[in-house]
Amino acid sequence: MSEPILEVKNIYKQFTSKGVCVKAVTDVSFTVNEGETVGIVGESGCGKTTLGRCIIRAIEATKGSVMYRAADGKTYDFLQIDKNQMKVLRKELQMIFQDPYASLDPRMTVYDIISEPLKANFKLSKEELSQKVMDIAAKVGLNTTYLKRYPHAFSGGQRQRIGIARALVLMPRVIVCDEAVSALDVSIRAQIINLLKDLQKEFHLTYLFISHDLSVVEHISDKVGVMYLGRMVEYASSRDVFAHPLHPYTEALLSAVPVADPDYKMDRIPLEGEIPNPANPPAGCYFHERCHYCTEKCKKEFPPFVDVGNGHFVACHRYAELHLRGFANIMEKESQ
Repeated sequence: MSEPILEVKNIYKQFTSKGVCVKAVTDVSFTVNEGETVGIVGESGCGKTTLGRCIIRAIEATKGSVMYRAADGKTYDFLQIDKNQMKVLRKELQMIFQDPYASLDPRMTVYDIISEPLKANFKLSKEELSQKVMDIAAKVGLNTTYLKRYPHAFSGGQRQRIGIARALVLMPRVIVCDEAVSALDVSIRAQIINLLKDLQKEFHLTYLFISHDLSVVEHISDKVGVMYLGRMVEYASSRDVFAHPLHPYTEALLSAVPVADPDYKMDRIPLEGEIPNPANPPAGCYFHERCHYCTEKCKKEFPPFVDVGNGHFVACHRYAELHLRGFANIMEKESQ
């Protein structure tokens, strides 16, 4: 078993504007082992991206800690280190952004985009800089003869490869992939996913893979965390989440995964109502207003996030008595 490289503990993030406080992330905790991929899933607005950005301090968390085991063997609270320590450790934690069209500066050439992190962190000769950029560009499948061109000359898939090269050029240990393939066509999406897996194997990378696409998450992730309204409601191995979900929200998400097979039909579980307002969340379990298994206890008491065994965590009062269906059981073969 690999050792933990990230331990996220009780992360909170609140945004306040004009007297209104929005609880974007509330009391989220989980552990990421070195070399594995942890998928974070949930509906739009559930706090996935905010959580990822808090972890690498792209934005500051309201409170909580991220214990990071660095390359030097020491463990740091990444949310508490000073600017000097941040400059040293920043190279080890990078991010791939969602939109390949908005995340690249249109006034910079591809060469400048990829080389900028190197210039900011190392003193390299012109030859050394060029060699590192060429090597990483070739590694992610970019044509190195086009590096003097600007981002507008590239397709969406090629732009995302540029974003991957920019994140990878510093040889980080942890990469947060924020919806890294959601803006791409299906065929290109598969290429980028396979590229990420190949790079992970070659460089022993650790991924935090944020996505709303459960089929992609199942393919790439070792563990999966399910978020709802800023809270983690289930966390377990990918196999357990997809085969034996313990939270009704996870079951509903699995029922919505499309299957590219006309011989199957999905027994979908519709979620009635709207996602509650994060500025004014309901009492009790946040999910109770849309849950088919809701009881009076669910309406009054928020369930604790507990380990039910084998590293499977869930926040549901009724997890022990419900027999929820996994992805395979939700699909039903149509009668011929």
